[in-house]
Amino acid sequence: MLLKFDQVHQGYGRQAVLQGMSFGLERGEIACLLGSSGCGKTTALRCIAGFEAISGGEIRLDGEVLSGIRRHKPAHQRRIGMVFQDYALFPHLDVAGNVAFGLRDLSAADRKRRVVEVLELVGLSEWVERFPHQLSGGQQQRVALARALAPRPSLLLLDEPFSNLDVALRERLSREVRDILKSQGTTAVMVTHDQNEAFAIADRVGVMQGGRLLQWDTPYRLYHEPATRFVADFIGQGAFARGKVVSPRCVALEIGEFCGIVPLQFEVGDEVDVLLRPDDVVHDDASPVQAEVLAKVFRGAEFHYTLGLPSGQRLLAQVASHHDHAVGESIGIRLELEHLLAFAPESA
Repeated sequence: MLLKFDQVHQGYGRQAVLQGMSFGLERGEIACLLGSSGCGKTTALRCIAGFEAISGGEIRLDGEVLSGIRRHKPAHQRRIGMVFQDYALFPHLDVAGNVAFGLRDLSAADRKRRVVEVLELVGLSEWVERFPHQLSGGQQQRVALARALAPRPSLLLLDEPFSNLDVALRERLSREVRDILKSQGTTAVMVTHDQNEAFAIADRVGVMQGGRLLQWDTPYRLYHEPATRFVADFIGQGAFARGKVVSPRCVALEIGEFCGIVPLQFEVGDEVDVLLRPDDVVHDDASPVQAEVLAKVFRGAEFHYTLGLPSGQRLLAQVASHHDHAVGESIGIRLELEHLLAFAPESA
């Protein structure tokens, strides 16, 4: 394991920011810490970089303790690269000068050779003499990435690297950055509040809340097998439908009885909230279960419907765009559940 974040605590005075946080990252993996503002994700990144000291636990890189109770290796000695949210390019240096900044220990010839290599890698070979103010936001981001990769760091950290870009460019660059990192075998940790970015770039995603890591998993498992109600609600879209456990594997809902692949951790007779994703709710004119269209959003290939059941329960549904139903109209629906996810009701 290349990076080990082991029971790390960090705070300011009496205010705890990280509370016993642990995760590990294998060599060549890309990870993302995901959460809303103030959850501690950027603090965790700064602790890895060496910008913040920790008050408990250990941070190890390739077996070496970087941070601990009696140890704090200076940031400039950690061989960790970082791409900042605002890119932090030097305005008085051209592209080549920015990328070469961390290569002062190399000979002039080796430095020039490495600059050419990484600029070709990020697709900016023809922009070598431009200055930051002459570049677009996406190009500046690529220069920042090239500068961080140039010294061949053991680990790369990315702090909300796409937040200053428009949505379309953000989606494209996140895919391209993943390809670049994978092609170099670079181990990386990114922080973001955008789950689409996290899913596009990361092999592992950690969902954070209040300085704690609630789940460290693959994007697929986070979506389909969330460990807590908070993770279930935070990741993706969905609605919780009240039901009752009628057997060790099955729950009765307003729209039918559904059984899960994994046994439920509840007793028969317990009330539960079942997570239903929009893709779990299927439009079916032949279904006896009817729901009223309360709202809809057109998204080109599909409509995103908010549906109301007779009890007042609301569901979300993705429906192909040729099914254009008016608000107030009733439509037939059925569920196609592959993963039965049940949680204790919030009132409990």
